[in-house]
Amino acid sequence: MTRVTVAQVEVADDHEANRYMVADAFQAAAAVDANLLVLPEYASGYHRHGVGIEHAEPLDGAFVSTLRTLAAEHGTAVIAGTTLPGATPGPADARRAVNAVVAVDASGELVGAYRKVHLYDAFGTRESDRLEPGPADAAPLTLRVGDLTFGVITCYDLRFPESARRVVDAGAEVLVVPAAWVAGPLKAEHWRTLLTARAIENTVVTVGVGMAGKGVTGRSVLVGPDGVVGLELDERPQYRTVDLDPEELAAVRRANPSLQNRRYAVVPR
Repeated sequence: MTRVTVAQVEVADDHEANRYMVADAFQAAAAVDANLLVLPEYASGYHRHGVGIEHAEPLDGAFVSTLRTLAAEHGTAVIAGTTLPGATPGPADARRAVNAVVAVDASGELVGAYRKVHLYDAFGTRESDRLEPGPADAAPLTLRVGDLTFGVITCYDLRFPESARRVVDAGAEVLVVPAAWVAGPLKAEHWRTLLTARAIENTVVTVGVGMAGKGVTGRSVLVGPDGVVGLELDERPQYRTVDLDPEELAAVRRANPSLQNRRYAVVPR
């Protein structure tokens, strides 16, 4: 059994304040003996009108260092969204950042960082004006916690089923989707439906962790590999904890061996 705490939190523009928020989330996870804490996209710093180079911190910066320290202190692994400096050189006013998700194990070791491949250039927003995409052929980010392997995509990636399938091909049994899912007509319905679809088609658990606050949807959702919604929050900031049983996942995959029956592979381009 692997115990997961979902931290549906509000994230400020103030990076120091967000580190205090993260410390509180770790305390909540430790209080219930969680093995893994999941924070939303952009947990290091967020502005609803756009996140860019002004929010970027390196992997050895204050935010990820805080995650590593707290993970080791509490013995709790963590998956969290952050913003990294972009790789493309240029003048400061032309540089872009990278939307990323990091995974840290329970000893405080940084396992890796996933750089968001699909930028949110949709619904009247252009994330690519501020951010550069991660490489589509980068190795998927997975994290073993207890008897389950967790794989990572983030937010807009959820709308591209091949993103999830590629992580599942890398061994993920639980798909973690940190998000700052922008609010709007039908957006909450899309979020729930897409998380359910990714769970069913890949026979995985999906854990969508939404940011709370103005302009975003919240509504974190956990869906089982059979498509049953096991947890669904409203828009308010809150912590919830769930236990994931690897045998229940294995039983669904025995009954529905769709991953074995498929005829196509996912190839990055």
